[in-house]
Amino acid sequence: MSGQTAPTPRSIAVFILLALVWGSTWLVIKDQISLVPPAWSVVWRFVLAAAAMAALALLRGKRMRLSGREQALAAAMGLFQFSLNFQLIYRSEHYLTSGLVAVVFALMIVPNAVLGRLVLGNPMSGRFLAGSGIALAGIAMLMIHEYRIAPPDGGVLTGTLLVTLAILSVSVGNLLQATPTARGVPVVALMAWGMIWGTGLSAAYALFFIGLPQFDPRPGYIAGIAYLGLAGSALTFPLYSQLIRDWGPGRAAYNSVAVPVVAMALSTVFEGYRWTALAAGGAALAMSGLLIALSGRK
Repeated sequence: MSGQTAPTPRSIAVFILLALVWGSTWLVIKDQISLVPPAWSVVWRFVLAAAAMAALALLRGKRMRLSGREQALAAAMGLFQFSLNFQLIYRSEHYLTSGLVAVVFALMIVPNAVLGRLVLGNPMSGRFLAGSGIALAGIAMLMIHEYRIAPPDGGVLTGTLLVTLAILSVSVGNLLQATPTARGVPVVALMAWGMIWGTGLSAAYALFFIGLPQFDPRPGYIAGIAYLGLAGSALTFPLYSQLIRDWGPGRAAYNSVAVPVVAMALSTVFEGYRWTALAAGGAALAMSGLLIALSGRK
């Protein structure tokens, strides 16, 4: 396919790095919400991420001045991709293990494809639909397992609803990035402004519904903010953008399968995730379905 190159040692290393970093962010989020309300933890993460992304754009000589239409797009991205999405994700981890949230979140490819079909007219193959159905069946098995072992008030359904809404929110944000207006703005500049808007919106929400800013001064919390803001956001977004350019969106999207594998492994080690035949079968089915869906993605 034109514009794509064969995997090189550097691009393979980038793919592995992205999987390890993004796969580990779910566990770090779990610690971030232990003492500080999720709303404020999201704010602190993106204060740092937005500053780092804006600095990166300026260092690369990218234009940061946007037209009114472009700024409106960045604001919408900030709402759906960097504010609402993360507010829902952080809250969902109150109810579900980090690895399970990562597995469910990998289903983002489904609403991405549906919205792309409805709004942009992008095709969807039968293989993609079949793989998506298999992945959904696997997720259902994981949720049944989680529901069975959770206490009556464990909030499994609440957590599942929250992460589902997060998936829909980020899919809207992804769709906005595919518009002609977005394509005319440098990626790092658009991301920087989106994060700035998202930070402001999250701060307004936190002030109104939670109260005055809250922060945890312990070193672990500060290190987590730095990791999520710098490694999990400012470093990885540009790397993934470059990977898409090198491999094409289809092959680069396989990262969405590698990430939950890493996340589930870390959840098993650090959160004591309890595996059963039902959970293992559900995880295997979900990952297999995602692989099939991605191989048939147009």
